Amino acid sequence: MKRFAVGAFYGIGALAMLYLALYAYAAFTGRELRPGDPIHIFRKPDAPDYSAARGGDFA
Repeated sequence: MKRFAVGAFYGIGALAMLYLALYAYAAFTGRELRPGDPIHIFRKPDAPDYSAARGGDFA
């Protein structure tokens, strides 16, 4: 039982270090966000437009 607990402890520690390494990679290599920058959502160019109603549809 003790051997299992030690293995679980090391496994959780390894996962935590992996998470921190990925976070550091994303933080240092990612785009810098500034207030007012547009959000880039990648979608198909021919997708339908489901934006708010126009032309007084919900007046």
